[in-house]
Amino acid sequence: MIEDYYEQLWERLPLDLQPPDLKLRRRFLLKRVSSGDRALDLGCGEGTFTSVLADAGAIAIGVEVADAALARARAAHPGLDFRPAPIDGPLPFDDQTFDLVWASEVIEHVADTERWIVEVRRVLAPGGRLLVTTPNHGRAPLLIHGIERYSEPFGDHLHLYTRRSLRATLTEVGFKRVEVRSAGGAPGFRRLLLTSAVLAQDQRHAG
Repeated sequence: MIEDYYEQLWERLPLDLQPPDLKLRRRFLLKRVSSGDRALDLGCGEGTFTSVLADAGAIAIGVEVADAALARARAAHPGLDFRPAPIDGPLPFDDQTFDLVWASEVIEHVADTERWIVEVRRVLAPGGRLLVTTPNHGRAPLLIHGIERYSEPFGDHLHLYTRRSLRATLTEVGFKRVEVRSAGGAPGFRRLLLTSAVLAQDQRHAG
């Protein structure tokens, strides 16, 4: 049922879809990717950031759960590597395949966060980097607008993150040098969390 939801979602979305905060997220990514990095765009959507990674010199692969999204990505970026991945199963890669995992606007949609992060750890090489962006749900916006605005019963945002909770989540599962900052909007009302973390070498197979 969840897979059907995302298939239908991508079939409904307009073809001229503009990713939110594209410039902000692109700038954050480009400061942290190096030419030659083996990079995974996890939840690649229409492939925008897979293309950004490839243009930066990374060996980039994009994965998605929805065939409709993959069809868009392949049409928009022919020649790049896009692959399907099960929504509740292992990623289709060997252990320690990647130097960098980019997960932009993905973690808030994941039902089993621990299982998802365990898979991220598995495919990262020793010292590999995880880059995450996700909506910021600080106290001020929640007090003013209420939780209903950010967690609609028929929406697909399953988890709400703050700087503190996201840092604690990644630290708890074995990442180090976890840096989380908010961006976009006025102070106290930043709408986006930009996060970088490094996999502790003794944690890559834990779980």
